[in-house]
Amino acid sequence: MTPASLDEHHRSPLRAEHVETAVGYLAMLAEPTRLRLLWALREGELGVTALAEAAGCTPTAASQHLSKLRLAGVVEQRADGRARLYRLRGAHIRRLLDEALSHAEHAVDDIPHHP
Repeated sequence: MTPASLDEHHRSPLRAEHVETAVGYLAMLAEPTRLRLLWALREGELGVTALAEAAGCTPTAASQHLSKLRLAGVVEQRADGRARLYRLRGAHIRRLLDEALSHAEHAVDDIPHHP
């Protein structure tokens, strides 16, 4: 998209399917364990055991959350022998996590927000 078409795109009314999909992604982030799992995946692929440790949950709980995240299209998995490795599905999810947590940090730590 050119800068002019991008600007026009942001002024147009939201399409219902875009709103519903965005709400679905945000709902996946609106759970503490899933948010911790996704945060751990920001730097690359991890297996269930490492993810469970990072999120402070059992591997069984991590697997259940990862299954939901995979079905929602937020993470991808690949086989590595018998292990399953997970990664974020695209840079948009990484940026969404970064922005959400940065905003929370500003709110909690009383840091002035950026203009």
